Amino acid sequence: MKMKLKYIAIFIMSGLMFACFEDNDDTITSSTSVKDFVWKAMNAVYLYKSDVNDLTDGGFDNNQAYQNYLNSFDSPENLFEALIYDRPNVDRFSVITSNYFDLEQQLSGISSSNGADFNFYFEPQNSTSLFGVVRLVQPSSNASNSGLERGQVFNKINGTALTAANLSSLLNNNSYTLNLATYDDNNTEDISDDDLILDTDQTVLLTKEIGFSENPIYDFSIIDLNSEKVGYLMYNGFVNEFDNELNQKFSDFQSQSIDHLVLDLRYNSGGSIRTAAALGSMITGQFDNQVFTTLKFNEDLQNNNADYNFSNTLSDGTGINSLNLTKIYILTSKVSASASEMMINSLKSYIDVVIIGGQTVGKSQASQIIYDSPNFGRQNANPGHSYALLPLIAITVNKNNEEVPPSGIIPIINLLESPNNYGIIGDAEEPLLQAALSDIQGSNRLSSPKTPPKQFEDSETLSSLKTLMYLETSND
Repeated sequence: MKMKLKYIAIFIMSGLMFACFEDNDDTITSSTSVKDFVWKAMNAVYLYKSDVNDLTDGGFDNNQAYQNYLNSFDSPENLFEALIYDRPNVDRFSVITSNYFDLEQQLSGISSSNGADFNFYFEPQNSTSLFGVVRLVQPSSNASNSGLERGQVFNKINGTALTAANLSSLLNNNSYTLNLATYDDNNTEDISDDDLILDTDQTVLLTKEIGFSENPIYDFSIIDLNSEKVGYLMYNGFVNEFDNELNQKFSDFQSQSIDHLVLDLRYNSGGSIRTAAALGSMITGQFDNQVFTTLKFNEDLQNNNADYNFSNTLSDGTGINSLNLTKIYILTSKVSASASEMMINSLKSYIDVVIIGGQTVGKSQASQIIYDSPNFGRQNANPGHSYALLPLIAITVNKNNEEVPPSGIIPIINLLESPNNYGIIGDAEEPLLQAALSDIQGSNRLSSPKTPPKQFEDSETLSSLKTLMYLETSND
């Protein structure tokens, strides 16, 4: 639930700009000027423009009809929402802000974190009470120094029982205390409905640190599996600053002559498209200069469409260490989004991809901050207000022109993390990794796990900046 915005689903495309919008209406009153910006920006750049009737070019008979339309909305936010295509199913991610300074800070990674990530569930037989499970603890973080560990359960913060209504506000505090609990399966390993969440007297104090930096390469190992070697990599963000370190890990895989690779993207919500293409090249190597993914814009911006190819070098010219694999195992969850989904979608058109875990988010679109300026760039933005948009403006497709389904990618082996057995990341007995190792061995030893409690699908999971994929540009 923390804001880890430096690493979220970033598609980097420097210098992308839009043509100046021809303003045929110089008489819009000041009270509707922001709404005028909202409509014209969405008309120019919105990915789903052709699906929204109110964004049709020439849709208004005259300027007065256009102004009447703008005046029919009592706020820029309501107008923006009216222009979104299929909010529940397709565009769950476009946002508007009245303060782009805050948005810029968030997207640049200026945020605070205590180094802990959580999953939340409804308590068995309860539709309002929640409990949390620690899913990751970042090394050298406040959470790590406080002794917090993956798999620990808590049901209160600052002594207040967790509910769907109060969770966000409790986690927004700079410091808070987790009241730890225990998960009791009530001696019924196959049934979760009668499981219990029991209070304890243990607590852990967490404090957020400004500017805490996470290394997306969370875990790396080589597992001996009978006569074969399996490489394991948990990678939590496609961050180009770590490309060389990532490449070195693949050099280690090369030197150990691994036979299989398990790529753990279960907590990876996205990152740089160039880094994703580089990682795809490390995994393969036999498809140099072929299309890894294509970024496609709306029908008016087709000249901005761009291919990103497999390569044998990083952006700085360093040679890529490639494994030339023809099959890969990828671990996923409902947190896997954007460039993670693009990675799966792109690789599957070239090699065999075995997906294990949970269904992914269903987001392979890209966004960019749109300002109220002649070319929608930062320079010469209207000084009279600080509104900006972050709409979906492009989508990725693989070489077969296939998109990631809006409902997400369904795993081949469906296996959700269970609160009573999260396991240790990288350990051969951790349930998702164990499932991959069993499949590699051709074993049917994977038992049918009990269905875990219902996971809390809070609005922040889908609509926060965590799952945004945006285009970085110069401040033109």
